[in-house]
Amino acid sequence: MKVVIVGAGSVGSSIARELLAHKHEILLIDLKPEVIGRSGLRGAHWLVGDACELSTLQGAKMEDADVVVSATGDDKVNLVVSLLAKTEFGVGRTVGRVNNPKNDWMFNDSWGVDVAVNTPQLMTALVEEAVEIGDLVRLLTLQTGVSSIVEFTVPHDSHAIGLTVGEIHWPEDSTLVAILRDHAPITPSRDDVIDGGDELFFVTTIAAEDELRALLSPESAEASDGDHAPESGRPVDAQAPEDDGFDG
Repeated sequence: MKVVIVGAGSVGSSIARELLAHKHEILLIDLKPEVIGRSGLRGAHWLVGDACELSTLQGAKMEDADVVVSATGDDKVNLVVSLLAKTEFGVGRTVGRVNNPKNDWMFNDSWGVDVAVNTPQLMTALVEEAVEIGDLVRLLTLQTGVSSIVEFTVPHDSHAIGLTVGEIHWPEDSTLVAILRDHAPITPSRDDVIDGGDELFFVTTIAAEDELRALLSPESAEASDGDHAPESGRPVDAQAPEDDGFDG
């Protein structure tokens, strides 16, 4: 997979290092030539230039990239690069770094951003995920305002314990994609039994988060009685998501 990373600072370099370790082809674009020598990245290709200029992106053969990651410290640059990658070069997947949480609302498909990574928001979510057992925690927003990845840690007194995945009527726009149990990931099937301490990961629309939170809350009795599930709910047909090769 060819990945173009714009911005070779600490964030961009860290992403490149991980991807190189997984044998991906990496091209880094940065305005400062001195970052090449101090990066310590072996095997990466480099292009010195302004990624907001079409000529620079043409020189990078952006049309051949599978993924473009805009990882600079400037939100304006990250938005422009994502938009150009989508509209001018038809890149299939773009990932944009959000530096200022106030700008998060702009990082959506209108600006060519497929996945927005808001580092402060993500760190907050990870802290909450570590301490908020029994509450739904949003880990990542996909196409801002449309869908998200959320996590729920099952309390040991939850009404869902002992039920199978297929017995629970999940909200229409929520899909259980993974169960983390004893630090090991499980691909959920209809016959898997929910246990206390399980970490449940969902892909859901943001609009459906409240319904999912209500379903999983300690006060809810819906999950324990399939005959009284809400009409909008349905038994999940839990399958492993197709591997599209991210994130992010």
